Amino acid sequence: MKLFQFLKYSLVILISFLSCSDGNVSDSSGTPLPTNPPVVLTDEQLLTQVQRDAFKYFWDYAEPNSKLARERYHVDNPDYDKDIVTTGGSAFGLMTLLVGAERGFVSRGQVVSRMQTALNFLENADRFYGAWPHWINGTNGNVIPFGTMDNGGDLVETSFLCQALICVREYFKNGTTEEQALAQKADNLWRGVNWQWYTKGENALYWHWSPNYGWQMNFKLEGYNECLITYIMAAASPTHPVGATAYHQAWARNGAIQNSSIQYNLPVIFSYNGSPGNVGPMFWSHYSYLGLDPRGLTDQYANYWQLTQNHSKIMYNYCVANPGNWNGYSQKCWGLTASYTRNADGSLGYSEHKPTNDRGIITPTAALSSFPYTPTESMKVLRYLYDEKKNTHVGIAGPYDAFSPHYNWVTKTYLAIDQGTIVPMIENYRTGFLWNLFMQAPEVRTGLQSLGFASAQHGF
Repeated sequence: MKLFQFLKYSLVILISFLSCSDGNVSDSSGTPLPTNPPVVLTDEQLLTQVQRDAFKYFWDYAEPNSKLARERYHVDNPDYDKDIVTTGGSAFGLMTLLVGAERGFVSRGQVVSRMQTALNFLENADRFYGAWPHWINGTNGNVIPFGTMDNGGDLVETSFLCQALICVREYFKNGTTEEQALAQKADNLWRGVNWQWYTKGENALYWHWSPNYGWQMNFKLEGYNECLITYIMAAASPTHPVGATAYHQAWARNGAIQNSSIQYNLPVIFSYNGSPGNVGPMFWSHYSYLGLDPRGLTDQYANYWQLTQNHSKIMYNYCVANPGNWNGYSQKCWGLTASYTRNADGSLGYSEHKPTNDRGIITPTAALSSFPYTPTESMKVLRYLYDEKKNTHVGIAGPYDAFSPHYNWVTKTYLAIDQGTIVPMIENYRTGFLWNLFMQAPEVRTGLQSLGFASAQHGF
């Protein structure tokens, strides 16, 4: 009898619940009781969330043999280009893993084990006068041509990797015996790059060398673009250094790198290659600065904090002004950089988005990796992605690579070089973690000083 009464009472409660038009529980008068509002993360919690999500690209979706970063990952076609390891993207991935260890996304021991595999792979992979190629086959370490003549050393991608290797060394150098061995391996790999070879005997650095085509690509590194770190690493090398003359003559173009243009009442400062009087894609203020700290960094040509911060502010103001009249651009939806794009026929392509090549495509990494420079403006984008668009714009490893409100288009894809700057740059904004690791390296300080740099932030 008691069981019957209990079931009858439970049924009455259930019917009462279902009878409410909005599904809320009601009191005895039939008035719906308030329900708990959805949990809204604080800014700090949200920063940790996007870092944890983007970390997954380099942990859960790494190339399985090398444990380095796959060039790309297509959610709907996970086997696409599954064996292609990207050198630059792997560099950003190593730095992302350091943040993961520091924040406890995985254990320090797990990161050491993962990096042992990765660095052993790099030790045995194809190298060309010490430089790694742009793409490596993750199953065997052989070069995969990035183009017909681009089947040898890629000095720029290698410089990104060396920036990461120094951070790895600095993080683990005073640790356990196993960690110290990892730090030593990272140091040996970085020391093995012959930067002098990539000058062709000139006062300049060149991007590519091929065992089949030699110097035919003939790409001299001249500023300003993403390659500042290449000259810094070449100057910092304890084994094959390249002197300051190359930096001043080639990179700084004997002073012609400077630009007096103004955009949105902000000095542009440098002449961005291919964009005279305007700014380039946002990755030019990310790739070199994952380790290189622009705060208080100066030389005879620029204040680098002003340079990078103005770049981000100009990009923000450009998107808000929206001269192309793209639907959806706003204070919470901005940021142009190289990424996947939507071709005119609706197919998937790739483009270097910037004010002079604006195709209506927003790339999340542009704003998210600019947190150090524009924290308020970048937080608006992060809120937009996670509070308003999470179901469509955020996937298995954080925000998808690119989207367009104008075309109602989102690509469910990831690129290592885009996903890879999010975690490090947000961490630099929050704690300066990677900036402090890189800038404390003695050869980095020596190299920077040899080029005429000073750092108020780091005391030299």
